[in-house]
Amino acid sequence: MSEPRTRDHHHNGDCCGHDHAHPHHDHDHHHGPVAVPARSDVLVSARGVTLSRDGRNILDNVDLDIHPGEIVTLIGPNGAGKTSLVRVLMGLMAPDSGAVHRKPGLAVGYVPQRFDLDRALPITVARFLTLSNGATAKEVDGVLDEVGASRVRERQLFHLSGGELQRVLLARALIRQPQLLVLDEPVRGVDYVGEAELYDLIGRLRTSRGLGLLLVSHDLHVVMATSDRVVCLNQHVCCAGMPERVALDPAYRQLFGDRAARQLALYRHRHDHAHDLAGHPVPERTPPET
Repeated sequence: MSEPRTRDHHHNGDCCGHDHAHPHHDHDHHHGPVAVPARSDVLVSARGVTLSRDGRNILDNVDLDIHPGEIVTLIGPNGAGKTSLVRVLMGLMAPDSGAVHRKPGLAVGYVPQRFDLDRALPITVARFLTLSNGATAKEVDGVLDEVGASRVRERQLFHLSGGELQRVLLARALIRQPQLLVLDEPVRGVDYVGEAELYDLIGRLRTSRGLGLLLVSHDLHVVMATSDRVVCLNQHVCCAGMPERVALDPAYRQLFGDRAARQLALYRHRHDHAHDLAGHPVPERTPPET
């Protein structure tokens, strides 16, 4: 029997607003290790993941599955435990209870929320990608072309704009040939036009590479409209499912407000043109005539 996908938790009332230092939930808690049923098409599965620090619950009984070829968006307010959950899923942090199963040999590409540059250390984009991944010049050229950043190959890293830097960091993550790509606040420091273009690129990478993608972001209107599945986290999973379903969930409305829910229900980004790295429209490529 196949295992169901991520279990959707729907809590009414004060689900997302109660004090998590002393949680009182109606759902069952797991204590101790939890067996995670193996499933060949799951990249990573979490069951009953709980994490506490200094007597405060950071994660409380979280279940989550990520499959190949799907975009899962993790949303929630500051302090909701999103980055901690990412670290647990990647094996960088051990939960206090619950279990995480990763597909054997899983390769993960990660674009962090913050990337601090040492401006005293001059380094070109090509050199950065070669040093950080041991990539060949051919691999660097290929991945920069894939993310639309070929023109910055010989630029100094600290001279890049926010959008250019994000594409370079995405290229660095892709060089590892990941099966799972994790992007923590991927449009931080990117303007609105570059934001939409970056999400469009992420969608194309999912299609061309068959990646599973986990996005962490506050940009609800764009990210949720781009996603196949949304998980709303506030220490525990408040609600999860397709964006349209989550937008109607009382827990989502309580956490983000009716206005955000209405915007999500109406918003669907459709790109009929492309932009260069400066954000200017450029003609779409057309295949040559045969």
